[in-house]
Amino acid sequence: MGVTSVKGLLLAGGHGTRLRPLTYTGNKHMLPIANKPMLMYGFDQLRGAGVKEIGVILGPLQEGIVEALGDGSKFGVHITYLDQPDPKGIAHAVLISKKFLGDSSFIVHLGDNLLKDSIPEMAEEFQSSGADATVVLSRVKDPSRFGVVQIEKGTIVKLVEKPK
Repeated sequence: MGVTSVKGLLLAGGHGTRLRPLTYTGNKHMLPIANKPMLMYGFDQLRGAGVKEIGVILGPLQEGIVEALGDGSKFGVHITYLDQPDPKGIAHAVLISKKFLGDSSFIVHLGDNLLKDSIPEMAEEFQSSGADATVVLSRVKDPSRFGVVQIEKGTIVKLVEKPK
């Protein structure tokens, strides 16, 4: 089926403070995982879902990202780079992408997240569900290292990024 009318946002901002000293001089999204920059896993998932227009959110450390992705043509997509010089979280990244997104449906993928599930499959499930939004969550042992959601009656009512 594919989701070609959907745009993608790939978040590659942030300071990577929890990965220091590796991120003092480079972007955490370009750290290799199994000989491939971490960012490429999310990028490949978006492409696999049929997304052809991808906005890449760039933070203060941008080393290697534009060089790796270029304009997207070698991957069969079009990439628009969006600057977020002061990383203020996921919602802010979406807000600064408003012009790029227009009225399109979109998928947001955090460039430093590796998912067990398939974005293409989840995108198709979402499109057939009739929901306004879907958020992929996972239980973790130490939630203080991640974003935490509060759920009431199956609905997310609050999100706290990196809680104390």
